[in-house]
Amino acid sequence: MSDLIVKVADWGKEFAAIQAIRKSVFQEEQGVDSAIDFDGKDGTSNHLIASLNGEYVGTARIRYLDETTAKIERLAVLPIARGYGVGKKIMQKALEVIDSKNILEVLIHAQEYIKGLHQQLGFEQEGEIFEEAGIRHVKMRRKLK
Repeated sequence: MSDLIVKVADWGKEFAAIQAIRKSVFQEEQGVDSAIDFDGKDGTSNHLIASLNGEYVGTARIRYLDETTAKIERLAVLPIARGYGVGKKIMQKALEVIDSKNILEVLIHAQEYIKGLHQQLGFEQEGEIFEEAGIRHVKMRRKLK
């Protein structure tokens, strides 16, 4: 992997790239309805964007549920960038951003097939597998403090 950069996105400059990545991964590849993906919560969330060799390849958003809890959502990596640790780097950056705000815990609804990635980052499964947008997910939580 030559040049992977993960950063907090500049909403005005990079939201079109975020939209394109999410549309490609969630809507075109996984068949998620655009109204579910773009649920009106993007404007009040932090967004991360990953670039590999100067091309945007991944994203995630952080939503603050209250003063002590954040939720990482919409983790998406384009097929051309999978297998290089991009998703893990995005999650690590998200955890850094959240930790800097003195948040106590982080929730995710992880797609079942990448549960292992999140376990490597200290997340623990809560409850049973459930369907969200027609895709098998598992609720996971990580305490930060």
